[in-house]
Amino acid sequence: MNILVLDDEKEIADLVEVYLKNENYNVYKCYNAKDAIECIDKIDLDMAILDVMVKDKDGFEICRYIRAKELKFPVIMLTAKIEDTDKITGLTLGADDYITKPFNPLELIARVKSALRRYTLYNDKNSDDIIEINGLVINRKEHKCELYDKEVDLTPTEFAILLYLALNKGKVVSSEELFEKVWKEKYFDSNNTVMVHIRRLREKLNEDAKKPKFIKTVWGVGYKIED
Repeated sequence: MNILVLDDEKEIADLVEVYLKNENYNVYKCYNAKDAIECIDKIDLDMAILDVMVKDKDGFEICRYIRAKELKFPVIMLTAKIEDTDKITGLTLGADDYITKPFNPLELIARVKSALRRYTLYNDKNSDDIIEINGLVINRKEHKCELYDKEVDLTPTEFAILLYLALNKGKVVSSEELFEKVWKEKYFDSNNTVMVHIRRLREKLNEDAKKPKFIKTVWGVGYKIED
């Protein structure tokens, strides 16, 4: 994995380089924007870690340059500034994450691994096996579910329900259809099994029962995950 590190504070750039190399990443370290742009143009990068406050060109401009070239690798912004407007600016320009100085190098490494894992996952040749919905990642092949990069412990039935709703994203799925597709049995009106499993699923996804983010109830019809 090739990672660009841009920071005009030499001590910070050197520190980040040490921690990244300890994880066996190839590091391309730059102290100015000119060298960083040259690196972006010449090296097949997998990630960029950009300081916002670089003297010749700020990190926002470099991030904009990366996305203008239609490069999709993740970008993490580093900054001593803490204003929400700066964070919003970076994310709007296409940054994937944002870390405020001073930072714990171990936290930075964790963020790097998380971003690279998502990037690799979504660009894998078997990406059809991956469904991502607002921070919820469902891996069909491995029968795993992650919420904000933390694995959610689901039973096989719970996973099957979530997967079926995700595959029919935007469509209302009736309790009858859900039961017959997951349990492979005929549905009976008195059967509240689906409702109980949906409630457990929401609990595991930390859903607000009144305002669920993922599994919505369409009263009198069924359930759906919205686009």
